[in-house]
Amino acid sequence: GPLASFSAARALGELMHDVGYASGVFDMFHVGHLNLLRRAREHCSILVVGVASDDYVLALNGQEPVVPLAERLEIVRSLKFVDEVLIDRSEDKRVAWRERNFDAIFKGDDWRGSPKGDRLEAAMAEVGVQSFGAGCTKKYSAQYKKPLWVIA
Repeated sequence: GPLASFSAARALGELMHDVGYASGVFDMFHVGHLNLLRRAREHCSILVVGVASDDYVLALNGQEPVVPLAERLEIVRSLKFVDEVLIDRSEDKRVAWRERNFDAIFKGDDWRGSPKGDRLEAAMAEVGVQSFGAGCTKKYSAQYKKPLWVIA
């Protein structure tokens, strides 16, 4: 069957896209991130990954990532199924699309059915991009959002 859209969660199918895009903070990189990117790459010829800038993460979450942008870029770039990496600076993925066109966007399951997921799907549809859920990141992301205690 078709890929799982945010609005209709179905199992990933065999549909292929030319260029896929997946984005995230990728802070404290974990197996949920790995699975998302691997699954996204199975459904496109080229996988472009946007890594959120430190400023964007600060604006979004009220705190900077633990791992600096340069290191997060290096980690993501080193994955064999990632073809290109760019810096993601906005929640509006049309900004990234203008920098590097893609015909499908893949997000973790934490976006599905959420207001931000609905906004993303609508914005991407405006430029002819299909939106898909491609991973189980929620349980891993929650696990790594525990406070970090630093003892001086």
